[in-house]
Amino acid sequence: MAEFHETGKKGEALAADHLRQNGFTILETNWQSSHKEIDIIAQKGDLLVVVEVKARKTAFFGEPEEFVTRSKQKMLIAAANHYLAKHDLDLEVRFDIISVLFKGEKYRVTHIEDAFYPTL
Repeated sequence: MAEFHETGKKGEALAADHLRQNGFTILETNWQSSHKEIDIIAQKGDLLVVVEVKARKTAFFGEPEEFVTRSKQKMLIAAANHYLAKHDLDLEVRFDIISVLFKGEKYRVTHIEDAFYPTL
């Protein structure tokens, strides 16, 4: 497995653990709909949280969360709409980013709630 895939998988596992420790239930990981993918779909009460996970080994080029482009946001919004329709859910949806920055064996998890909002 390529090193960046390994970093990504490790970051997603840490993000899921972080969510569980904060009272979220993980509904899906790596949920796919055609060419769209959501890293983590979690729920807490009546809130559905769509989470994009960004993991990096360095912040030299910027913090991991800075790499969630507007294009990626639009894709996540479309995928979330499909997930809601497919599962016939009527829940409030929030879009979060969890960034994981590794430094050797140590790491920093940053959870950004309401990282972006759907726009018309």
